Amino acid sequence: MRSNITIPSNSFQSGQVTAILGPTNTGKTHLAVERMMGHADGVIGLPLRLLAREVYERVVAQKGAANVALVTGEEKIIPPQAAYFICTVEAMPLDRGFEFLAVDEIQLAEDPERGHIFTDRLLYARGRQETLFLGAETIRPWIKRLIPDASYVSRPRFSKLVYRGAKKISRLRPRTAIVAFSASDVYAIAELVRRQRGGAAVVMGSLSPRTRNAQVELYQSGDVDYLVATDAIGMGLNMDIDHVAFAGTVKYDGALSRRLLPAEFAQIAGRAGRHMNNGSFGTTANVEPLEDELIERIESHNFDAVRQIRWRNLDLDFTTTRDLLRSLETQPGIDGMVSPRDPDDYNAFKMLIKDEEVRRYSQSMPGVRQLWQVCQVPDFRKTLHDVHVRLLREIFLHLQGPTGKLPPDWVAGHLKSLEKIDGDIDTLATRIAHTRTWTYISHVSDWMDDYKYWQETARTIEDKLSDALHERLTQRFVDRRTAMLVRKLKDRSQLEAQISETGEVHVEGHFLGTLSGLRFNADTSLNNTEARTLRNIGNKAVAAEIAARAAQLSASQDVDITLDPQGKLIWQDTPVASLAKGDSVLKPRVLLLASEQLNGSAQDAASKRLSDWVSTQIEARLKPLVQLETLPLTGAARGIAFQVSENLGAMPRYKLGDQIRLLEKKDYGRLKFGGIRVGYEHVFMPILLKPDPTALRCLLWAIYQERSEIPPAPPAGRVSFETDGKLPWTYYLTAGYAVFDKLAVRVDMLDRLAGLLRRASRGLLEEAAPAKEKPQEPAVDTQPVQEETVVDSAAEQGDNEKTGETPEVKKTDEISPLPAPEEAAKEEQAVSVTSEATGNQLDNVTEATAENPVPAIEQPSEEKPAAPETKDQKKDLPRNLPFKPTHEMLSLVGTTREQFSLILDKLGYVAEGEGDELTYRRKSFKKKKKGPKSDRKERPQSTAKGAQKTGSKRPVQKRPQPKQKEIDPDSPFAILKTLGKK
Repeated sequence: MRSNITIPSNSFQSGQVTAILGPTNTGKTHLAVERMMGHADGVIGLPLRLLAREVYERVVAQKGAANVALVTGEEKIIPPQAAYFICTVEAMPLDRGFEFLAVDEIQLAEDPERGHIFTDRLLYARGRQETLFLGAETIRPWIKRLIPDASYVSRPRFSKLVYRGAKKISRLRPRTAIVAFSASDVYAIAELVRRQRGGAAVVMGSLSPRTRNAQVELYQSGDVDYLVATDAIGMGLNMDIDHVAFAGTVKYDGALSRRLLPAEFAQIAGRAGRHMNNGSFGTTANVEPLEDELIERIESHNFDAVRQIRWRNLDLDFTTTRDLLRSLETQPGIDGMVSPRDPDDYNAFKMLIKDEEVRRYSQSMPGVRQLWQVCQVPDFRKTLHDVHVRLLREIFLHLQGPTGKLPPDWVAGHLKSLEKIDGDIDTLATRIAHTRTWTYISHVSDWMDDYKYWQETARTIEDKLSDALHERLTQRFVDRRTAMLVRKLKDRSQLEAQISETGEVHVEGHFLGTLSGLRFNADTSLNNTEARTLRNIGNKAVAAEIAARAAQLSASQDVDITLDPQGKLIWQDTPVASLAKGDSVLKPRVLLLASEQLNGSAQDAASKRLSDWVSTQIEARLKPLVQLETLPLTGAARGIAFQVSENLGAMPRYKLGDQIRLLEKKDYGRLKFGGIRVGYEHVFMPILLKPDPTALRCLLWAIYQERSEIPPAPPAGRVSFETDGKLPWTYYLTAGYAVFDKLAVRVDMLDRLAGLLRRASRGLLEEAAPAKEKPQEPAVDTQPVQEETVVDSAAEQGDNEKTGETPEVKKTDEISPLPAPEEAAKEEQAVSVTSEATGNQLDNVTEATAENPVPAIEQPSEEKPAAPETKDQKKDLPRNLPFKPTHEMLSLVGTTREQFSLILDKLGYVAEGEGDELTYRRKSFKKKKKGPKSDRKERPQSTAKGAQKTGSKRPVQKRPQPKQKEIDPDSPFAILKTLGKK
């Protein structure tokens, strides 16, 4: 059903119609108010009750409260002699004539829900002398179409509006409005602003006027510099906003979620910049930057014209409910006009007329009219539609009672349930919404006996709830301490920072943080804005104090600085730096633990002082290790020294096997003079096994490995112990321990044990046993054992490498670290000088390094054999005799017999027999019968290929083929024979 809409002609108009069009901040509303006050009476319709309240207060200030009325859906202040009516568009009293009439934001005629009200005002609302329609340029075509004789005034924007791009909330400048499109988003952003920027005021359309005004005053007074709002601020709220930041670009318009239209972007962004002050807009909170085309349209205020406006038939037929429903469904008769989208009152009416009891009371025209009036009650609560319809049904049925009024007890019960002011923000906001519904009901005078009393009661409850809501909003989203400080910051000359003896920093009584060493520790209870604001004030004092402390540190003595077990450098009982991985393990970097206030030359001087101190400590406490670089070594000996230095003084011997085989006898003397012992199982520096060097080496190892936690150094004085398996074997080796499964044994004791075991397996232990009162030192220090150490152990190492067997020490690679070794002040060297020539060469080394002597190591005091065995005599000694462990062997490693058996197994010895007959023997290898040495040593595979082709030179007794295949050419015996020959 369509209707023929009558467009008013010029003769119907009683006054000139003028359209004042332009973007935001053109002074349109201000002009209309001034024009209204120039007439004897007038009315102005505004899009929001918040804006209506603002204009009302402005007109009251000039005309007096007795002459000004405020009429909104839930608030009516109508003095008897009121001449000027400030209304929402819906509440304009059109049954009374006014000299002046104005409607603001007339382009809202395209709004899906409220647009039909603006269209109706455009068609029929007129002043006797003057009529003004205020809005955007986009509505001009429709005004021309509906009011052909209207005149137009275009007003340019007073200030420029420019785009500033996207910024984080923490970087938004003061006097910024952040716009979101839901209450939950507004609350979340306001909470974030409070933490990061000190506080924000909150403005939403759902707030009561009293709460909204209090929040706006909080912003306008400068107590907070940020405003978080919905798009309610886009409709004429005049505040001192410099920048508008969009925290969202999608809104729910009652039917679906959609992106803002360009004109809507401009309407909101236009709140930035008031009067002659330029404004800006942008995005924030992870919102993508706006498109270039959209930015250009907003800045130039160039938007598409309104294509459709909403229209609804207001000439209703109340004869029957069916007639009313039919008239409500009347379609507009002009192209481009469309019906509103499912109005709440229409939907409520359709549901109520289905109720049998409601139908019974709405048979007459007054009943139908009253039912439609009840359906006009707005659902401020935004509850489920059924809940609101049930309330409307109760109201209608009560009005059908004997008195035709709402029962006072029933109304009082509803209002009393809303009086409580406890609860959180959402609870209070919900109660205010309920109260607004009852405020609207109380303003229908026909429904209540003492309607003024109920208006006052509802208003009082709403005011109390509004005050409580404002208090909750301020308490949650504003830190008053910061707000007061921000006001004081306007005169920074009055603010000073104080630093106490304990390092506490205060500004205006506010605790800022504590200075500890060279670092400023900010108070964690402060939000980011407080911390930044307070630091801005106290920064000079803090920076000066830190610079002074850095100067003191640069001039401090070595004794004033210490190094703790965690790698922290301590000065004045406070950590000032930490060690970090450097170019090499002996050259860690020093990281200054200082705040950003320390920089420039003061920072460089402090860093250099601490770096020099660390270098001095390493050189003093690890002197033998550091001096390895200066020893006059060449060739393989230099390579061994370098690797020992890189590994902090200890390495498995098998890793240096190739270089050890290339050593000459004089190299052993030089290595020994440098503090390096070439042992049976390890190459290490005995003097570094003392507790202090060990602790420092373990720390340097952990720093170089970049471990998150620094493991403690092994406790001093332990010869062996069980590990927990949490640290790698390299840590234990750095500490001076070899690991077998989970048993750690100090390398010097292990070396002495290995020497005893070798002597025992060759039957030499008893021969060389000294008197009981003085236990014999390992025979490795005697000249015969020197050869055994240098030749036999090297040979054995070669055997392992050639046969592919894994040396016993390699099995320790999977073990982890532990506590430090006992003092090794009188450790014996595994290698001694064996000839007078070597002694002469060592004298030369001593002279070359006289300036940096290495502490001498005590030599065994036992007497040397009168006549060292010759190579031929040594060759004739048995090689693998069974032996029993001695008390001396057990005491060296301090283990149980089970652990001792584990050590012997790892060292290559196998147990034979049981109980008292238990003996040990070196693990045997299958032996080959002797053949031509040259072929077996130099070309072990030639026999398999039949290198000799002449039958006369292959005697049968020397080459039985099956037996020769059983002989292992790489057996330790064959290799030892080869080395012996060499």
